[in-house]
Amino acid sequence: MLLGQRLPLRHQDLHGVAEEAFSSAAQGKIAEPQLQPQLLPVSLFGLMPLVSPILVMGPKKKSAGSGGKKKPSKAERLRMQREEEERRLFEEQEARLRAEREEAERVERERIEREKTERLEAKWGHYLACDGSPDPTVPREINTFMSLWHEDKNNDIQTVMKKGKRVLELIQKLQFSILDAPYEELTSDDVARYQETIQKLQALLHEKYDAATEQLLKQASSYAESESGNMEVVIQDANVTLCIWANLKKNLKFRSQIFRDEDRNPTNGFDLPKPLTICDIAVRILHTYYDHLSPLETFPREPPKLDFLAKGPPLPGTTEVKEADGDHKMAEETVMELYHGQSTHSVKTHTSAVSFKETKHAVVEEIPIEVYEKKSMTLHSISRAQFSALNFPEMEEESLPEDYIVDLHQFMPVGGVYYFDALKLPPQAKQVKGWTMVEVLDTGLETYPYSAMCEESEDTSLYAVGLTVTLLDSVIFFEEPLIGRWDPIGKFWRTDAVGDVVYDMKEKEVSFKMNGFSTVTLLQDAHLNMPYQSWELWPHGADQAILTVLTTFAEVQIQVKKNQCMLISVTTMEDADLLSNLRGIWMPPLALTIALKQAGMNIFPAEYSSKYVSLNKKVKLICYQQMALVASGFAFGWSKWNWNSGEDQIVFKACEHSEEEAAEGNWALYMFNGQRAQKLKIAESSEVFSKAITEGSEFHSTFFTLLKDTASEAALERVKQAHYLFVDCVCQLLMATRVLTYA
Repeated sequence: MLLGQRLPLRHQDLHGVAEEAFSSAAQGKIAEPQLQPQLLPVSLFGLMPLVSPILVMGPKKKSAGSGGKKKPSKAERLRMQREEEERRLFEEQEARLRAEREEAERVERERIEREKTERLEAKWGHYLACDGSPDPTVPREINTFMSLWHEDKNNDIQTVMKKGKRVLELIQKLQFSILDAPYEELTSDDVARYQETIQKLQALLHEKYDAATEQLLKQASSYAESESGNMEVVIQDANVTLCIWANLKKNLKFRSQIFRDEDRNPTNGFDLPKPLTICDIAVRILHTYYDHLSPLETFPREPPKLDFLAKGPPLPGTTEVKEADGDHKMAEETVMELYHGQSTHSVKTHTSAVSFKETKHAVVEEIPIEVYEKKSMTLHSISRAQFSALNFPEMEEESLPEDYIVDLHQFMPVGGVYYFDALKLPPQAKQVKGWTMVEVLDTGLETYPYSAMCEESEDTSLYAVGLTVTLLDSVIFFEEPLIGRWDPIGKFWRTDAVGDVVYDMKEKEVSFKMNGFSTVTLLQDAHLNMPYQSWELWPHGADQAILTVLTTFAEVQIQVKKNQCMLISVTTMEDADLLSNLRGIWMPPLALTIALKQAGMNIFPAEYSSKYVSLNKKVKLICYQQMALVASGFAFGWSKWNWNSGEDQIVFKACEHSEEEAAEGNWALYMFNGQRAQKLKIAESSEVFSKAITEGSEFHSTFFTLLKDTASEAALERVKQAHYLFVDCVCQLLMATRVLTYA
């Protein structure tokens, strides 16, 4: 047979080879291959030729000392378990952060889209209104409106008051556009343009009131009173009270005048010196319930910057954090890899976190990622109104050159402005042979040069002018107000040259004398109600809460519902029916803030308030955000220990809210520094302050993670179901009042 010849393979041949191999193996021998092996022509299944003999190996003898894989020691198993647990924590933290970031981005996209839709709806609603009101933010529209009204010769007082109401609405819209818009949405040039438009509207409105006054004075004789024979007119609406007196009879007996409204209630009045009783003059007291004289608020051209790390833990990579056993180090590469590439978000919209280990506790903590990526970051999304909620030590107040100049950071005008003017009486109409004849002068409304007469006299007291003003029911004066005169040259309020002041706060009247006719206002200390005595924030149903602030003079209650606020009450020991004109009206937080300040109830600190109020300088904006996030399920309140915790720690009391008001015993004390929250062991009634953590508790990164350990499922569900507009509204209100700092 030729080598390599293919023959059919028989099963008995394979069987014989196998038997021979196993027989040799059984005798402890290894079958050696033949030097010239027989070539098996076909494989077992007839598909592949076999070119090598089958070798069968016997069992391998165990070498000395080989006992299999070595088992890990107990210490190694513990180390492996610890590393596995740390890896799991890091993975969970990374997944949570990624989910938070995606959720924040989704919320931000929805906010932008919602605001865009709201702007379009407001614009569409403006077009549908068809009331002739322009869009004050559009130069072409507002300029056309002002030009047309300036050229309009219809200066009837009722027409002017009606159109003046619309002008005030346009001014308010521009003011809200400036205050409520984030820095990145409204440039400094836009702010300057809006404020210029506001000043033009204010000037135009006052010009129209002058024109209406002139038209009334031309008809003075038709308004003559039967008793005095002089003109006495009082015209008022919701924004203005206009009182005009014309000296038609020149009778020395009538030197004083008290104006009365339609219900015969006294409004304002004046006293004239003898020299003026024989002159062709008219006296006007134009009381505007608004202030269009005080300088407009100024804003920085760039968004504010906030230092997040005044004190606190070091940045990642600057130090190593060890566990209690000292064996494991948290490598900076791990931290940087874990958070590499994450984008920063503004404090208003998103707060991320990084994790670190607490000594003796493997607790995952949260620190705002902005702290690590940018120690001093720019707050682009903060509005210009919320800018006053930040204190910046580098901002220094300019000293006033004279003591009599009013510092508008310390005092605020309350109750509007009183324009007290002596005017030249225009020629009156005369009846001649059935004809009405009147001399027409194209000089406009002219003031009477009374100040020159006072300067020429040696005894100025003979020329003193008296003014009596009635306080509005819609404002509050907690103490006797300061009287300020407007300086038209220096553009400021001044307190000199005012004497013989008589206060009748029960009758709401203030009388005083001046050397001449001046525009005046009543000033009140802007910080009378600061610091607060206490405060509480209570949930009040779905997406509702009530904020109560107790001051030295009054208790203020404000209700929050979704994205609106409402004044519930302002109560003092003497009166529980204050500011009835504002109660029960739902409005945005910014609108309520402005309305309460104008009414004299100021519980809203400004950027300079820290110079006039003794307080704890605690700049922790994130605390207000954390409180707002859980405000639907938990109540918060003032703690006396907040004064003892230092600038970097904030102490407050909190409890879970139920349908019934929580008893005092349910309150617990918590401390937060913006990065770590903890439940304190002490109580409000304790005698000594201590930062010791309560037994069975741990450090946490947020209020929610701390409170949820002991909270019920119902409270946690209320927190989860809270509407984002409600959370934002509560946050705005807390930042406006800054109860953690000013209480």
